[in-house]
Amino acid sequence: MQTQPLTIRMHDKDNVAIVANDGGLPAGTVLPNGLVLKDRVPQGHKVALVDLPRGQAVLRYGVPIGYALEDIASGSWVHERLLDMPAARGLEDLPISTEKAAPLPPLEGYTFEGYRNPDGSVGTRNILAITQTVQCVAGVTEFAVQRIKAELLPRYPNVDDVVALEHGYGCGVAIDVPDAIVPIRTLRNISLNPNFGGEVMMVSLGCEKLQPERLLPPGSLPVVGQRGGVQGDAKPSVVCLQDDSHTGFMSMVASIMRQAETHLERLNARRRETVPASELVVGVQCGGSDAFSGVTANPAVGFCTDLLVRAGASVMFSEVTEVRDGIAQLTARASTPEVAQGMIREMAWYDAYLKRGGADRSANTTPGNKKGGLSNIVEKAMGSIVKSGSAPISGVLSPGEKLKTKGLTYAATPASDFICGTLQLAAGMNLHVFTTGRGTPYGLAAVPVIKVATRSDLARRWHDLMDVNAGTIADGSASIEEVGWELFRFMLDVASGRKKTWAEQWKLHNALVLFNPAPVT
Repeated sequence: MQTQPLTIRMHDKDNVAIVANDGGLPAGTVLPNGLVLKDRVPQGHKVALVDLPRGQAVLRYGVPIGYALEDIASGSWVHERLLDMPAARGLEDLPISTEKAAPLPPLEGYTFEGYRNPDGSVGTRNILAITQTVQCVAGVTEFAVQRIKAELLPRYPNVDDVVALEHGYGCGVAIDVPDAIVPIRTLRNISLNPNFGGEVMMVSLGCEKLQPERLLPPGSLPVVGQRGGVQGDAKPSVVCLQDDSHTGFMSMVASIMRQAETHLERLNARRRETVPASELVVGVQCGGSDAFSGVTANPAVGFCTDLLVRAGASVMFSEVTEVRDGIAQLTARASTPEVAQGMIREMAWYDAYLKRGGADRSANTTPGNKKGGLSNIVEKAMGSIVKSGSAPISGVLSPGEKLKTKGLTYAATPASDFICGTLQLAAGMNLHVFTTGRGTPYGLAAVPVIKVATRSDLARRWHDLMDVNAGTIADGSASIEEVGWELFRFMLDVASGRKKTWAEQWKLHNALVLFNPAPVT
């Protein structure tokens, strides 16, 4: 139990610090620097280190996160109601590839036990996924999946699971408008995720707008070798519920089960083999964030991101509205001007998307974020970006696109946990890292989700939901580097199947939520 007042200041220029003590600090507390608190300051919230006159910039991470709406005396609680949020940085005259950091030294000799796929990708799990063209078939597919798990899966011990890729798309939509490509390619690329072993099985209704040949047209499936996957541009195996051969509900279910058994036999023949850590494709994300996210968990993930890049792996960071206020930092780190322009393009598209909906970036910050000490999206963004580490940004993905490059990639997604996770699945991630300060039981059926707690109090209370405790950084019992290495080693164990995440053990699986900016008809 902490007895001494503990505050954390992120940058030498900062004129506020956050209170780290569990339960916060009462008014009258004397800080180690002699400052006396004029207010009770909750844990994770900011205290003014100096007098802040009205209009003065409030600095955290060395940048203005707001301007004082009234005089704020030193020792006072600085919260969102006292701050005027800065305007967003324009997308013109940005630094382009100006940050030329020294190359990170290679990190060699690290491996994991993975499933090498016919197309050369590597899975961390061996799962049969049943793709769906339309929401209409979801009930039938889920009924069949439960039968498959109960009756067939026990006969195939090398197969980890069977999952239905349920979604809310496929019909009742304007499928020919330009933005419809986003949900369509998302579904297409999720079907090809490395954890599914190249086995492509689909359930269709028959009358939907998103026909099987449109979802997975000839040529969209990878050309593979002689290891049991789909060959060349062959069609995926499709069960159409409106087919004349089906008489009654159980006929449909039986057809799905017959097709599934063919795929299960091939998946069951696969075995893990030793592969280099460079085969990891990691998506990093945060949700239920608090003021400690940018102090403990996200910096530790950022250090781990650098380790992964040094090992030759692929890492994606995302969440447009959570990095928009740091666009200048990102374009400066772009490996090439083309990468910088790609990030600017994605930000501009999203700015226009929000404007059409009558929203702006301030809508991102949730009541829980604010209760946890994050005053606004600017402060949240500064803490979110540090997940990306310090490596050059070597690629940019539009929503739903598939990853094609190693290193650090900016994958443009909404900040919604469920949509971001869905889009990173489509990009090809085989392992997910998720940081949280307020707490969330988030999980995905298709990939292991490693959850990192920002605070020791959360890690204690949610001891069987959090996998790594980064709160030890704030407690002073571990460094950012130590937690980063702990996470890296845990990732190799999880990727190898030697350890399961808590979300896997409890089978906590959130739904796939597609990003559909196109109209619904």
